[in-house]
Amino acid sequence: MCRVVDLRQAVLAKNDAGAAELREHLAARGTAEVNLLSSPGSGKTALLELLLARAVAAGVSVAAVTADLATENDARRLARAGAPVKQVLTDGLCHLEAGMLRERLDGWLPRDTRVLFVENVGNLVCPASYDLGESLRIVLGSVTEGEDKPLKYPTAFGLAHLVVITKTDIAEAVEFDAAAFHRNVRQVNPGVPVLETSARTGAGVDELLALILGVADGAPVHRPVLAHQHERYLHHHHDDEDGRTHDGHENGHGHSHEHPAAASVPVAGAADTP
Repeated sequence: MCRVVDLRQAVLAKNDAGAAELREHLAARGTAEVNLLSSPGSGKTALLELLLARAVAAGVSVAAVTADLATENDARRLARAGAPVKQVLTDGLCHLEAGMLRERLDGWLPRDTRVLFVENVGNLVCPASYDLGESLRIVLGSVTEGEDKPLKYPTAFGLAHLVVITKTDIAEAVEFDAAAFHRNVRQVNPGVPVLETSARTGAGVDELLALILGVADGAPVHRPVLAHQHERYLHHHHDDEDGRTHDGHENGHGHSHEHPAAASVPVAGAADTP
């Protein structure tokens, strides 16, 4: 079991190093990356299409990468917004990794891109552990998924910089308890902003875009308590020849044995929100 955990820590450490390099690269060119995570069917693609369309209409240079195990359906759909879009097929992998994303961006991402949206694979387990070099991590939950979603996926929601509720136009029909959802989000991620949206009516979309553009301009983002905890947890230790331990973490990111599924998600200029 220890060898399995050690291997996972090594994989995450390598990814963290690649994410730090990608974050630095994008910052140098003035591009903010937004990582969108959700379960399948949450309305993530519909919301992203609307965000892209409104950004393009406002003259904001944006681009999008969308990841799926198969098909290019989402890329074709997002391209209708008029922004550059690239499909990434993960060949069965349930998440994107920083190195994989960097390879797809090289030679493709327009130089003047202000915001790069990354639509991660529809999954709230694997993607939660992988930093992609993002400036903002948004986790979406639809009203059809149930109020206890944040409690069922505490790592995903616990490492979010922003939580977005989707499909609010049908909240009443599905008897969604918004107060309970907000309460559950606060339990796993105290202080994280929660925004309610509807791609069908457009509710909350302009507010969301303004928030994203603010982050692109350097506005501080919420710093999850879980991210703080990961930074304080024991870094990966190994016994040396004298039986003592030494700090074996790499690139400034440690991953606890007690929490092998989670990874810290550093953000340039991050700050706590009240």
